[in-house]
Amino acid sequence: MTTRTAGPTSPRSAATSGTTPGACTRSASATGSDRTHCRTPDAARVRRRGAARLALLFAVLTGASPAGADPVRPANAAAAPARVLVFTRTTGWRHDSIPVAVATLRELAQDQGLEVVHSEDPASFTSRNLAGFRAVLFASTTGDVLDEGQQAAMEAFVRDGGGFMGVHAAADTEYDWPWYGELVGARFAGHPPGLQTSRVRVAERHAIDADRGGWQVTDEFYNFRDDPRPQVEVLATLTGSDFVGGTMGDDHPIAWCRGFDGGRSWYTGLGHDVRVWSDPVFRRHLARGLRYATGAADAC
Repeated sequence: MTTRTAGPTSPRSAATSGTTPGACTRSASATGSDRTHCRTPDAARVRRRGAARLALLFAVLTGASPAGADPVRPANAAAAPARVLVFTRTTGWRHDSIPVAVATLRELAQDQGLEVVHSEDPASFTSRNLAGFRAVLFASTTGDVLDEGQQAAMEAFVRDGGGFMGVHAAADTEYDWPWYGELVGARFAGHPPGLQTSRVRVAERHAIDADRGGWQVTDEFYNFRDDPRPQVEVLATLTGSDFVGGTMGDDHPIAWCRGFDGGRSWYTGLGHDVRVWSDPVFRRHLARGLRYATGAADAC
């Protein structure tokens, strides 16, 4: 074993001997006479002390941080933007519109001062990681995408006040997770063939239709296993008589929201076709969903 001994000019040595560098001490000699011993600080140490004092003075005068210290943020420094996790993992059908969906959601989020983090990694679902987000958005996820531990982290996130936003095939996800089915509001049952066109009736309180004259959409329309009413607030319905293959009547729910289990949930069944993502009314629809899911607005 090697023992490290402080040198004669180290602060540790000075502290042990009871002397201070540059101080004088008196001691008795062998002949009984007193001797005075003075230690002179070396020039390098003096220069270092002088430089440290100057750095401290500069920091006081300018607000800068001394070298080696944590930087001091000005009181008016911009806070980091609130974040939204956009999750697009699929273990079933994979939608071609997913890349456009992510890009559009990122743009809409930025307009609201939000930062989008896109992931397909289920390892993102830990309590520690989710704590850094205002909302989690499932954009056309399909199949089983989270294991039991990750599901528990998602449940804890919502119960702690977090928001959820589901788009299109989010309703075609996690059939063996009952809590998730309640979170989304209704599960996918099937869809009529191909792309069809329908008028969309929008609830007055949803306020996305600028001219109030109605909204017509061409997309793939989902039928759901159950009508989500009355557990949710329906925001938009399809006109069932406008297309073939609907199973939910002429007032066919396609978008809704609800407070759920301590948090917030917002869902739209639209978003299958790439082209619908450039529809300005659909974009306003999504923007309102983001504001609700992130807690920026009480109304959805």
